Amino acid sequence: MQIKGIGSSPTIVLDPGLPIEDLKQELRRIFDPIRDSCVDGNIVLDPGDRPGRGDLVRELGAFLKAHYRVGTVTEPPGKPEATAAARERQRLREMDGGLFHRTSDVLMMTGLVRSGQKINAKKHFLLLGDLNPGGEVIAGGDILILGSLRGKAIAGHPDNDHALILALDFRPTQIQIGGFVAAGLPPSKAKTTEFAQVHNGAIVVDDYIKANPFAGRPWPEVR
Repeated sequence: MQIKGIGSSPTIVLDPGLPIEDLKQELRRIFDPIRDSCVDGNIVLDPGDRPGRGDLVRELGAFLKAHYRVGTVTEPPGKPEATAAARERQRLREMDGGLFHRTSDVLMMTGLVRSGQKINAKKHFLLLGDLNPGGEVIAGGDILILGSLRGKAIAGHPDNDHALILALDFRPTQIQIGGFVAAGLPPSKAKTTEFAQVHNGAIVVDDYIKANPFAGRPWPEVR
C-alpha cells in the first residue's frame, strides 16, 4: 500500500492481492498517526484493476468514515466501474441516498474580490461577483465565477488536475489547475462563458456552451 500526496486529499494505492481485512489493517497503520488532519478530507482509493473495485472502495470508504471521520472517499478520476450493471447500481445508490442529502462542499460568496484580497476554499468555490486584477482565489476543487475573472485563480489545489475554472467573463491574469499553470492568456473577443481545464498535459480554454463538457453524462453525479 502506497500513499501519494499530503494534506486532506491523499491518494492511497491499494495492494490488489490483499484481502479486505488486511487492507483495513494497512489503512489503520496509515491513518492512526494522522487521524486529526484527515477529518472531513477527501481520500482517493486506487484499487487498480481489481475485480469489484467499486464495492471495495465503498466498503473501505465506509470504514474510513466511521473510524476517522473523513469527508469523501472516491476512486481516481478516469477509473469508473467496469460494467453497465455496476454503473446502474452506483446511479441508484446516489439517487436513493446521498445525492439529495449531503452537506455542500461549496464556499459561496457574493461581491467583489479586490486587489490584495486572497480567498481560500477547501473544496469548490462559487463567486457571485467579480475577481479583480490583484485578487486571488485558491480552491481545492472547481472555481466558478458568475461575473468577471480578471485576477488569479488556482483550482484543484494542490494536485487535482481534473478541476475546472469557469467565468462569465474570462480574462484572468493567471490560472492554475493542479500542477499546471497558464499565464498571459489571450483575452476573449466577446464576453462569453468560458472555462479552463487540463487536456493532454496543458491548460486549454473553451466556450462552455459550445463544448458542454458534462452533456454526455446520463445522470447527475456528485462532483
